Amino acid sequence: MRFGREHSMRLGLLLLLFSVPLYGQTAPQSNSSPEPQAKGAANQPHNDSYVIGNDDKLDINVWKETEVSKVIPVRSDGKISLPLVGEIQASGRTPLQLEQAIAEKLKAFMTDPQVTVIVEQVNSKKYNILGEIGRPGSYSLTLSTTIMDAIAAAGGFRDFAKRSNVYILRTNADGTQTRINFNYKEFIKGKHLEQNVKIEPQDTIIVP
Repeated sequence: MRFGREHSMRLGLLLLLFSVPLYGQTAPQSNSSPEPQAKGAANQPHNDSYVIGNDDKLDINVWKETEVSKVIPVRSDGKISLPLVGEIQASGRTPLQLEQAIAEKLKAFMTDPQVTVIVEQVNSKKYNILGEIGRPGSYSLTLSTTIMDAIAAAGGFRDFAKRSNVYILRTNADGTQTRINFNYKEFIKGKHLEQNVKIEPQDTIIVP
């Protein structure tokens, strides 16, 4: 009789232990997908301070309309030409303003056109680099060109360049000029890293 009770208790304990994973398997599982807003979470508003100029290369994308989406340069008259849109003024507008102008034209052919304009290559803005540099001259300015980028693009310093006395001449809105010094020797030693400033349109870099 005692053996029967112990056997029954062990059997009950085993059933209890095996029932635990069974309950765990029947627990509800989440089949929910990420919220729709996460899809566009990586999208960042573009910088709308840039003004498009002649010869700039634009990447124009109209959502789900591959025929209209183009990578196209701005002509010397400041205009571009797109299917359905025709000719439209690009120079003098920001990317956002051009997006809105193209979308307005496309409303005659489609409902709620979604247009994105990205400046893929800046050719309208230039800077100069002169003096003891490998290839002095005028260069196209990208949105993120620094003085170090400019020196590299121009082929680096010549043998007798005064690398501690490089400077930028920048023309201000009132017509005056500002001199911005750049000490290459200090910079490559990790000193005064803030001197590696971004180049602006019409800047002239002088390498004595």
